[in-house]
Amino acid sequence: MENKVRILVVEDEIAILEMVQDALDEAGFAVTAANDVQTATKMLDDQGAEFRGLITDVNLGSSQTTGWDIAKQAREINDQLPIVYMTGGNAHEWSINGVPNSVLIVKPFASAQIVTAISQLINLGSTPTA
Repeated sequence: MENKVRILVVEDEIAILEMVQDALDEAGFAVTAANDVQTATKMLDDQGAEFRGLITDVNLGSSQTTGWDIAKQAREINDQLPIVYMTGGNAHEWSINGVPNSVLIVKPFASAQIVTAISQLINLGSTPTA
């Protein structure tokens, strides 16, 4: 059995979640999906060390917790975890709230952009930043 790279995807809009999940599946990743903050937080608490990447929406419905917060929680488990943020309107907050060595993709986007972004971050590994 092949050992696939496991990615956690956090997105409250089901259509976008399914599009991203399908694209990652097709690219050969093992995908774990969460469509709310509670599920994402529990998955990180229970299985955080198993994820090799995180893709998260910034605005997660009516929750006070954001994708920025989910990424920070994930980085507490693995400080090198590649993170891709997705947002429709909060790109200007990335420089303040985003974690180092992450990528932000503005909605709407092509699913290939997500696959390319997470793949590049994973392939970079733990390259130090200046």
